Amino acid sequence: EGAYNVNTWILFVQYACCFGVELTMNNAAALYFKEEFDQTTEEAAAIASLFGWMNLFARGLGGYFSDVGNAKMGMKGRLIVQTVCLFLEGFLVIVFAQSTELWLAILLMVIFSLFVQAAEGSSYGIVPYVNPPVTGSIAGIVGAGGNTGAVCFGMCFRELDYKDAFIIMGFCIIGTSVMSPLIRIPGCNTWLLPAVAGSAPEVLEAPEVEEEEA
Repeated sequence: EGAYNVNTWILFVQYACCFGVELTMNNAAALYFKEEFDQTTEEAAAIASLFGWMNLFARGLGGYFSDVGNAKMGMKGRLIVQTVCLFLEGFLVIVFAQSTELWLAILLMVIFSLFVQAAEGSSYGIVPYVNPPVTGSIAGIVGAGGNTGAVCFGMCFRELDYKDAFIIMGFCIIGTSVMSPLIRIPGCNTWLLPAVAGSAPEVLEAPEVEEEEA
């Protein structure tokens, strides 16, 4: 059932533009700093590692703000947080591609990374609500979006120069950010479009296990 739900595929595309971007940056960042800013291999690798270090807290921060949005506005709050994270992620990668000073590029990459990881957390703040009885299959499909995004963006970096690839990636991310209002979950409020009639599917309860007699 999860594969037939349009909300699953919207989140699939959005996750491609956050976790897919993370995987792409893990491969491209060191080479970018080495070639564009004449850093040694060791220096470029050390700078690029800053992107991954944001994972220690930024992904959880995205989930936290998604929860805060939900507490204040329901699902509408989660969708707004998702949109903001993705939009700023896309905007920052475009600005990052234009930077010519090393210190500025590093700063922009760190802030950009914060929103990449936060978008991953906010994505999975929405996943459990889509169709609770089949959350596992939905989570698997959405997660696969990250790998799909990495493959697609990786092809851009292989065929284009870094600046053009970053700009294309940024506009793709911004494009997916505006898809959040299209997410309409039964039983949850929406952002811009009318709510879907009906109630959310109930979570299936696990059968009771009888204790074996000694």
